[in-house]
Amino acid sequence: MIEAAASPRSASSQAPQLLVFAEPLLLQGLIALLGAEPAGYRLASSPEALVGAPQLVIWSLAAPLEPLNLLRELERLEQRWHPAPLLLLVPATPGLRREWLLQLPAAGLLQQPEPDQLLAAVATLLDGGRVVELQGEVPEFDADAGASGPLGLGQWLLQSGLQQIDAELRLCRRLLDPPPQSLLLELILVGRVRELGAARSLLLWLWGPISLAWSLPESTVTAGSNLPQPPARGSTAITMRQRTAEGVWQVIRERLANASAAAVTAQPNGTLFALQGLSWERRRDLLLALLGQLDQLLGRLREERLRGDDLQGRWEQLQPELRRHALRQMAGPYVQLPQQGQLLPVADTLNGVSDLGLTDSELPPCLPMLTALLSAQPLLVDGRLLAPDEPQALLHLEALVGNWLVRTAELISGEVLACCGDWPELRRYLLIQELVATRSLERLRNQLNARQRWSAWFERPIQLYESRRLLYRLEGGAIQPLLLTEPRDQELRQLGWLQQGVTLALETRDALAPQLQSLLRQLGDLFVVVLTQVVGRAIGLVGRGILQGMGRGVSRS
Repeated sequence: MIEAAASPRSASSQAPQLLVFAEPLLLQGLIALLGAEPAGYRLASSPEALVGAPQLVIWSLAAPLEPLNLLRELERLEQRWHPAPLLLLVPATPGLRREWLLQLPAAGLLQQPEPDQLLAAVATLLDGGRVVELQGEVPEFDADAGASGPLGLGQWLLQSGLQQIDAELRLCRRLLDPPPQSLLLELILVGRVRELGAARSLLLWLWGPISLAWSLPESTVTAGSNLPQPPARGSTAITMRQRTAEGVWQVIRERLANASAAAVTAQPNGTLFALQGLSWERRRDLLLALLGQLDQLLGRLREERLRGDDLQGRWEQLQPELRRHALRQMAGPYVQLPQQGQLLPVADTLNGVSDLGLTDSELPPCLPMLTALLSAQPLLVDGRLLAPDEPQALLHLEALVGNWLVRTAELISGEVLACCGDWPELRRYLLIQELVATRSLERLRNQLNARQRWSAWFERPIQLYESRRLLYRLEGGAIQPLLLTEPRDQELRQLGWLQQGVTLALETRDALAPQLQSLLRQLGDLFVVVLTQVVGRAIGLVGRGILQGMGRGVSRS
């Protein structure tokens, strides 16, 4: 729930007047709820019953409406009763996407609220605030449902194959949650999940367009975790006290702190994270430490009042210092562990041998995020300039900060794993139980290195060529992927010859795919003609001759 509190309304002996549009039965319930004490609002069920102008307009949507009709009616209500705020009540399944609902011109938006929530929302709106509360992801409205034509062979193979693979994946995950008692059975199921993920990727590569492979990410599981189900998109429930840059940052920090306190276990799209090698307590401490350091850094940048390139340069200059402080806080400033017969301070030793000045090329430009968090400048979201306190802009800012949080924690975790290779006592203090063994730790490090090389040589050029950027966000105790489409031509021109060869191969595939499909279609038609016209007729003539010969033999006898 987003509540942007404004100045309290002046005390008045006369109760505020509300205009309510709802079905008769629901209208009676709203009148009984809002008109009773202690609220005691004056309610009008029609414009004719008003005494003067209403202070709030409530519209309860009983049945789903098409998006264009709903938007048109909201605009009419807003123009008719301006400056009175509008509160829209939608059912549990309004048939509209959450992202579209957040764009509606309504000061209040509640999805099947409880009585207490409705009373609190009305009070907030009357005080000049803003309320948005959606319970969770709702079904998308498809205006073209049923209008699609017959599926081709490739589309049919793609759709049926994905359905079968997804059904098998759901079955395997149900068997893995909770993990079975037999270790052999668990390893077999985990291997089956990886096999299905590879088959899914191959199927998308063969029969689907390039963009389809990125729009259908699939989470995988690995042994040694608690194997949770990937959580569905949660509800939009945020409380904003101030509609300023500081207020927006406080909301984002609180939401990310709650997400960081949970175990980060899910692995999106088969990605292996060094962060998952740390124990649950160390993961939580590292993420919370990064959040605290980021809060101090933003306060420091507000005091310096930098702009443009100076702000970006200062941000990049302070990143190594921020990582060192976060690593020290995660490891414990006073913890000492034995190494080769002597006690060494963990935090100082880790900071001394770790290279925390590395940069992540996949981090998006920092200026849009910083200007929105420092000076409340508008943010470009889906082609629209929005104020940071708008719901869509706030969620986008949260995704940017969460991506920085995950990638920075991943960089620090990689350095920690490298230090643990030469310090056995440190493994039991920082890592999960499965990585205490030297073989397990080295296998994980080799897998991470191979994953990084594969990503740098193949995955990143593909994302640059498709103008996509992969973000990681914390949601429900899991790391979830989020793909953004934005121009990346400058980064594309800076690729090496191997990466440019990958993009050239993609361009060649795009150029030759229509001709190859046409050739295969013509070969298929030719094959059908040969089977029906040539082979079929020949078999028919042979069969007719056999029947005639048998008939003559019977007549002679």
